[in-house]
Amino acid sequence: MFSKKKNTSKLNADQRQMFENARARALQKKRLFQHFVTFLVGAVLLIILNVVIGYKEDFKPLGYNWFVWAILLWTFFFLIHVINVWVTSSFMGKEWEQRQLEKLVTKQKERIAELQQKVDRDYPLPETTEEPITITKKDTEVIEPNNPNKND
Repeated sequence: MFSKKKNTSKLNADQRQMFENARARALQKKRLFQHFVTFLVGAVLLIILNVVIGYKEDFKPLGYNWFVWAILLWTFFFLIHVINVWVTSSFMGKEWEQRQLEKLVTKQKERIAELQQKVDRDYPLPETTEEPITITKKDTEVIEPNNPNKND
């Protein structure tokens, strides 16, 4: 707590951003694998409920093997999650977002430069031929009237 040794290993902004991106990506993959394990356990439970226990066997809209429809629906949602993590994030991740931001900033800067050129061309500033005014220390001295200590 009161040690004299200071922690000098500071991360600069780029390293910190790379670390945050890697951490977020690892968290995405972790959640995908958790979803996969939950999917497998849930599918086995649905099969056990329907086939072994016989729960809702007479459920008319989906038929005898209703677990198939439940697993297919869950598979659809799991595939959406897989596409989001492996396809969308790899193509449209932080790097892609950074490139898009840089492109937009560049376009905005170009547009501002074009507008500035147009303003300069249409409304030019008048040219001044006067010399700049220089103020010396003598010009800034305050002369106080009736001051007997002041020598002129």
